[in-house]
Amino acid sequence: MAEDGAVSVAWWGSQDIGSICARARVLAFDLDNTLALSKTRMDQTMAVHFAALTRLRPVAIVSGGRFSQFRDQVLDALPDDTRFGQLHLMPTSGTRYYRWQDGSWDCVYAHDLSAQDRQAAEASLERRAKQLGDWEEQVWGPRIEDRGSQITFSALGQQAPVEAKEAWDPDNSRKDALARAVAADLPNLQVRSGGSTSVDISAKGIDKAYAVTSLARILGVNVGDIAFVGDRMDPDGNDYPAALAGAMALRVHDPADALDLIQAMEADLV
Repeated sequence: MAEDGAVSVAWWGSQDIGSICARARVLAFDLDNTLALSKTRMDQTMAVHFAALTRLRPVAIVSGGRFSQFRDQVLDALPDDTRFGQLHLMPTSGTRYYRWQDGSWDCVYAHDLSAQDRQAAEASLERRAKQLGDWEEQVWGPRIEDRGSQITFSALGQQAPVEAKEAWDPDNSRKDALARAVAADLPNLQVRSGGSTSVDISAKGIDKAYAVTSLARILGVNVGDIAFVGDRMDPDGNDYPAALAGAMALRVHDPADALDLIQAMEADLV
């Protein structure tokens, strides 16, 4: 950790995975561009190996999408031998928490924004995106989505194809700049650069740091006992707060890289 409190998160392949697995009591993952490409279904090989982890440790998914996105991308892809009771779902960047109870997914908590805050967030996103040239003419679906506990801006729309998303902002500079501009308008809210084309707005102090801290409390472990895997571990990324909170942070490049990590974890956790 640097003197200013910042942390440097190394690529997982340069870390001692055996040591991390020996200490990890909980495994947590980002979703988009970690477990699956943005807004796409988890592939079958990933689903099989991810399910295997639920038989070894409690496993959490923390991501900016709605619960319906978790269902479409992950839950519907998982095999029958998944231990759903070991799976913890934290949609909208941890502002909501779902747990499998009595045969269904139960929402344990939800931190919804006020109507006034949601309106202010949407107005700032539209104004700043137009100022910065990020209000694209061609979009696939709505640019701004009200998820109750989170407002999400997607520059190319919610249903944009993966190829278009990857080409829009490959170095994250556009959405990082938009997030900074919107944050200046909304000092009472949390604004973070999200997935490949998105900016997420939630209640102040409720981000992936809040998510891993809450998960640690719920499961009766220390935050440092949680291994968190994500592709946006840069200081402007939405996975970075988990590292700041003290989780064992593992940076991956994409789902193929994450699959390699998950297979390495399986071997060390058995």
